Amino acid sequence: MMTAASEPHWFTSSYSGGSGTECVEAAFIPTGILIRDSKQQDGPLVEVSGVAWHRFLTASLKR
Repeated sequence: MMTAASEPHWFTSSYSGGSGTECVEAAFIPTGILIRDSKQQDGPLVEVSGVAWHRFLTASLKR
């Protein structure tokens, strides 16, 4: 469980749409990356390892 002092710093993904309807936020944590829907900040989170995040970004750049 995170304490107030360890709250993650969320940022909007550069891959999010510019219309404000497709915003994905991410936050770096010691064990990897948290991902959430910016419109549902108290909703579910997806946590991935740093290695998985790197592979995802690398694969998406190849498209």
